[in-house]
Amino acid sequence: MCDISNGMNEAEVKRLLDVLNEDQREAVTHGEGPLLVFAGAGSGKTRALTYRIAYLLAAGAAGPRNILAVTFTNKAANEMKERIALLVGSASREIWAGTFHSICARILRIEGGAIGIERDFVIFDDDDQISLIRECIDQLGLSEKTFQPRPVLSLISHAKERLVWPDEFPSKYRGDFERTVGRVYELYQKKLQLNKALDFDDLIAFAVRLFEQRRDVLEKYQERFRYILVDEYQDINHAQYMFVRLLAAKYRNICVVGDDDQSIYGWRGADVGIILDFEHDYPDSKVVKLERNYRSTKNIIQAAHNVISRNRSRAEKQLWTENEEGSLVSVHATANEQEEASWITRKISEKVLAEGAKYSDFAVLYRMNAQSRVFEEYFLSARIPHVLIGTLRFYERKEIKDLTAYLRLTNNPMEEVSLRRIINVPARGVGPSTLAAIKDFAAEKGINLMEAIRRVDEIEGLQQKAKSGLTALARLLEFLNSCRDKYPITRLLGEIIENIEYLRHLQEDKKGDAQSRVENVRELLSVTTVFDRDADDKSLMAFLEQVALMTDMDTYEVSRNAVTLMTLHSAKGLEFPIVFIVGMEEEMFPHSRSVRDNSRLEEERRLCYVGMTRAQRELHLVYANQRLFMGTTSVRPRSRFIEDIPPYLIRQEGVSRIAPTEWRTTIESRTRQSSAEVFRPGDKVVSRSFGKGIVISATGTVEDGEVTVAFKADVGIKKLSTVYAKLERV
Repeated sequence: MCDISNGMNEAEVKRLLDVLNEDQREAVTHGEGPLLVFAGAGSGKTRALTYRIAYLLAAGAAGPRNILAVTFTNKAANEMKERIALLVGSASREIWAGTFHSICARILRIEGGAIGIERDFVIFDDDDQISLIRECIDQLGLSEKTFQPRPVLSLISHAKERLVWPDEFPSKYRGDFERTVGRVYELYQKKLQLNKALDFDDLIAFAVRLFEQRRDVLEKYQERFRYILVDEYQDINHAQYMFVRLLAAKYRNICVVGDDDQSIYGWRGADVGIILDFEHDYPDSKVVKLERNYRSTKNIIQAAHNVISRNRSRAEKQLWTENEEGSLVSVHATANEQEEASWITRKISEKVLAEGAKYSDFAVLYRMNAQSRVFEEYFLSARIPHVLIGTLRFYERKEIKDLTAYLRLTNNPMEEVSLRRIINVPARGVGPSTLAAIKDFAAEKGINLMEAIRRVDEIEGLQQKAKSGLTALARLLEFLNSCRDKYPITRLLGEIIENIEYLRHLQEDKKGDAQSRVENVRELLSVTTVFDRDADDKSLMAFLEQVALMTDMDTYEVSRNAVTLMTLHSAKGLEFPIVFIVGMEEEMFPHSRSVRDNSRLEEERRLCYVGMTRAQRELHLVYANQRLFMGTTSVRPRSRFIEDIPPYLIRQEGVSRIAPTEWRTTIESRTRQSSAEVFRPGDKVVSRSFGKGIVISATGTVEDGEVTVAFKADVGIKKLSTVYAKLERV
């Protein structure tokens, strides 16, 4: 236990610790050196983490400026800040607590000049990145059919997560497709720099580069952040790992909290091996396991453990609870996806009417977003209020992107992605040929697009309407830029909406959703009003950063009385009294891409475990004997994850028409006999017809699957049947 002579008195510290269980207290009071906390689902990890921060302050081990707390979502970061503030009061304002991206952005705004990053950089979101990649592909004279922007960006992101820069890319990623992507990567980075922009991966990668290249900056932050706490450590990738490792190298007071059983983001770069290797990285580390669950019933906990314990690559632990035994896990068989949705609709209605449940008590979780459609239809028909998570985010809607583009140009007039977005919004007579003429003029004069617009009268062949509109646009942006440090964000936004008559532009749109889009604009004004009132840093740059780093989960309102529909991936970190996990069939869940790859199958099992442990009182696992999905009708047995649960924990409802054992034996036999395989993105393959290539995506099964492969430029991208392609791994 830390020396408490410089902080609270012993009685006050005792009161702080009395609310913790024995394992939580052990984690909270750990002194110097590395600490690994395995925190099972519902085990009170946020309490342990925030109380550790309070204890370090109370014990006088650290001042608030010496603490860095990092997590993954804004929602989790805000909850952490609120809890810390309740425990330590105003001292919490000096603690740096936030997401990896926001912490790295903050450091880069302060110190980035040391490696050539300007303080007022903008953050490009996914849509901006795709737009810029498309521009690079066009400029390099490549076929977008052969080099599609999404796979190209994915490979570049993959490289950045591994801290591979453009000059290193050719030596790390070899092959015809990769060689071309390397050229795109190099040009993409140059264009980001010209736009004074960073993408999401850059925020982490450049922070690591800053620390590696400028020892003085690293030592400054090592000295400041003597205690580092990382939440959800099972979800970090290599770049994030290096960022934390460099910061913690001097004092080694690093506390990581996570659960390898809940590592479900391997597809976006997370490496579960990092948390499992923590004791190798820090041989003197202390390990604490939080295994007491405060959320779920005994039966739910036991069922979930029987599923996750089948994984081989995991730290040994087992949740337990003092909660009641509770209901058995309901396993319900339905005839098809229509009956699946109908049964759940009736079940929810009955519980609301007969048992007094609230709609917000229920969550319907599924493996893929496309599964939500039938539930939306049934819920609408039954007038069941519901909220859909994971569809188009508020900040991705066209009208919101338009207005934030104007705000970004107010902050940085040189940013061409936003300028191209709004150059003809509302219409100014600037079509493709006019824009091409402006770009040609800019290239000829060696100036940027904004400067070319300011000199639009010098460009020959433009219509007067376009010249007038562009001149007005340039004047508006100059005015806004002159006001950006004087006006609150709400006023700046109001000036934009009024000057370009944006609401009238929306109302004149012939599409039927005009009123909804107007309401979204008004909601954006509500967002800026709250920001102007509550934000510590009220600058336009801070607002734009907040918008860029926002996710759909950050705007999710738990308090709304509605059934929640979401993917299993989105459900992590949440809890509901009653949970339905649907589509529990082989090759739906686990997904068909995972059933023949052990590491992927283990992640699917972790995903199932996450879904099961969201339930507090009731857990329903639902499957269909026959399902029409994405135009194909399939007949599959129930998921192997249901088979992992002992019969004494299950209440079976409905009748399963296919024997799981028979199905699995047949599939495994066919797999052994077939020379075709379901490949993974990134696999290098050779085709007898097309030569060497790299797999971009793979779907379906061995009997009825499809592989998308990028071959050399003169062949392009091909979609091939897994049965007839006869592909071999290189």
